Amino acid sequence: MAELTDGWSLAVTPSGACAGPAEAAKLTDWIPAPVPGTAALALERAGRWRRAAPEPLHDKDVWYRVSLPDAGRRRLCFEGLATIADGWLDETPLFASRSMFRPQHVEADIRGLATLWLCFRALDPHLQAKGPRARWRPMMMDSQGLRLVRTTTLGHMPGWCPPVDIVGPYRPVRIEDPAEPGVDRVRLRAEWDGSPGLHVEATLRGIEGPITVACAGGSVELTPEDGRISGELDAWGAEAWQPAGYGAQPLYPVVLRAAGREFSLGRVGFRHLAVDRGRDGREFALLVNGEEVFCRGACWIAPDLLDPGADPEPTLRLAREAGMNMVRVSGVGLYESRRFFEVCDELGLLVWHDFMFANFDYPVADATFAAAVRDEAKAFLAMTQGCPSLAMLCGGSEVLQQATMMGLPADLQWPLFDEVLPQAAAETRPDVPYVPNTPWGGPLPFAADEAVTHYYGVGAYERPLEDARRADVKFASECLAFANVPQPETLARHLPVPAVHDPRWKAAVPRDRGASWDFEDTRDHYLGRLFELDPARLRREDPQLYLDLSRIVSGEVMAAVFAEWRRTRSPCAGGLVWTLRDLVPGAGWGVIDSTGEPKPAWYALKRIFQPIQALITDEGVNGLAVYLINETATPVAAEVRLSVLGADGPPVIDVCKPVVLEPRSTQELSAFALVGRFYDLSYAYRFGPRAHEAVRVQLVRGEGVLSEVFHFAGPRSGLAGGVVDVRLEGEEVVLTSSTLQRYVHISDAAFRPQDDGLPLAPGEPRRVRLVRRQGAPADARPQGEVLLPGGRVAGGY
Repeated sequence: MAELTDGWSLAVTPSGACAGPAEAAKLTDWIPAPVPGTAALALERAGRWRRAAPEPLHDKDVWYRVSLPDAGRRRLCFEGLATIADGWLDETPLFASRSMFRPQHVEADIRGLATLWLCFRALDPHLQAKGPRARWRPMMMDSQGLRLVRTTTLGHMPGWCPPVDIVGPYRPVRIEDPAEPGVDRVRLRAEWDGSPGLHVEATLRGIEGPITVACAGGSVELTPEDGRISGELDAWGAEAWQPAGYGAQPLYPVVLRAAGREFSLGRVGFRHLAVDRGRDGREFALLVNGEEVFCRGACWIAPDLLDPGADPEPTLRLAREAGMNMVRVSGVGLYESRRFFEVCDELGLLVWHDFMFANFDYPVADATFAAAVRDEAKAFLAMTQGCPSLAMLCGGSEVLQQATMMGLPADLQWPLFDEVLPQAAAETRPDVPYVPNTPWGGPLPFAADEAVTHYYGVGAYERPLEDARRADVKFASECLAFANVPQPETLARHLPVPAVHDPRWKAAVPRDRGASWDFEDTRDHYLGRLFELDPARLRREDPQLYLDLSRIVSGEVMAAVFAEWRRTRSPCAGGLVWTLRDLVPGAGWGVIDSTGEPKPAWYALKRIFQPIQALITDEGVNGLAVYLINETATPVAAEVRLSVLGADGPPVIDVCKPVVLEPRSTQELSAFALVGRFYDLSYAYRFGPRAHEAVRVQLVRGEGVLSEVFHFAGPRSGLAGGVVDVRLEGEEVVLTSSTLQRYVHISDAAFRPQDDGLPLAPGEPRRVRLVRRQGAPADARPQGEVLLPGGRVAGGY
């Protein structure tokens, strides 16, 4: 099978201007078109469309064409067409597609020099069509007709998503010879139940004789029945696939051998999934191979709406580097590609994948609609065969929540989520757990203390940080949305200085449509709480310091919440930040900006997301609690070091204690017990002025620091300035500060620091490795500067 990527061209016409290829052939304004890709991407490359001011395309028809050489009988496979699409070979109709989520596979005779035509009809008339009466209308969408058409809501959510109309063959177009021997409709179910077992099903095309399927040292001979094989084999040489941080990710090819030929059936990883609802049925924890996994990560939206098929690997690698072990593909987006899952398989990233339903009252009572949904779900799940990373299937996003918040009764029936989708999942991926919706469970679907929630108590609802514990969260499949400020270098390239005073800054800040506030207001609320400053005044009088404190605050709030959720006695089994990456430059929800640069919030999460981790929580008059976590399968012998730090000079208190972290364990220690005497570490007793500025806990093994975490005692601890010595040794920056530093930024055009926005203890050298940026010249050498809050330059290298 080969991809049709070259030779495509595109033309845009008014809606209905051309009925078919005969009229389209007379068009003269054709431009080159990337396939897979979108019309907006082609127009942008031709200089006819701008991301900064997206022009609508849903009111137009978009034509694609490509020449096909004489080939005889061929099968044409269209993996994703957005959205109302007709296809012809010359002037012979091939298909009429009415869903961007259902692939089209057709056979045709290609004789002579033929032309393949695709027409993407204007979507607007379909969005304006009448359908069954809806029981509610979501505020966040700009078109209520989206509930009737199987297309993405991306581009239709004012307030956070740019109005980019996704039109065109956004997934690959392939061509194959149906007479060539091959294997179709492969089903692979790799299970780990103490030992690895593989179930295989496939349809054979032109393959005869004895059939052998082999994987990981095991094999089985199968006899075809009506051209189809089905059987089980013991993959005795396989080891279990584990999530990132919990173990390795071995993947094994599955091959079919017949008549001296070998056919690849794909790769598999062996693992077993289950959901633990606890003794009372209110918990929600994912078990992988019988072990509970604390799932942490972020929600995934295709990073580039103009090119949804762009390689996801760079962004997913950043997720893994940050210590994440799960990403959630939200129902407001797109079904992800095979490539996406293969990268997640290799990186050990679990995938929570919603079906593409969000917020609307869908017309599932319509038998035609229900049948189309069933086909859509099965097509997506068939594409994921063998992928161990697919860990959770979910009916959709915020549909149950929307209905409940609109005042509808709690006992509504949901055949789409309780019948149609779970049946498709059970038939096609029975190895993956399913939940009807997110959020889900409890007396209200969005109640935080049962099953799956979208937790915004700390965040949009501006609750105090203690609410992260008080809310009794079990699993937050969405949480902690802030307007996360990018690095200063990104702002300098995309927005004038000072960025906060430019209208384009506010335009990029996400908001809920119709709300009287935005997510910068939310971040400012916590800036005021943490630093005891007036954010509006600071923004006006010192915008540079305002931006730097804003960079600090969202990361510190996220770190505090995840410290609560990962502590020993927490009932929480996971949290996924909304979102992983921005769609446009600015202070969006993403912890990675739209250029692919990690934001300060990403670094803050990286410091508390590791599988071997020290954490601190403030327990008031009980002092500080220290948690030592080892999620790996091997014990860790180390020392825990607690240092009480002043503004400068050596530590006020500096104690070490040997510890052994057993596999898959969390220990809780009292900081009072580590110190061995009373010291008001949390400044809860307030017997006189505070005598320290921060408490630092490290896990140390030999010469290396496995984990380091700070608890700052005062609102502006570590922000007083001081002198930082900057030294370059090879591709490491060595930082030594005369005073406590809360936030140090390393700026280098060709190299990215492995840690940034980091705190420094007085007088102790800190080494930060630099990683060459993708695309940086091979002869580039580290050259940059170190900045402190407010834009103060500490030094260069």
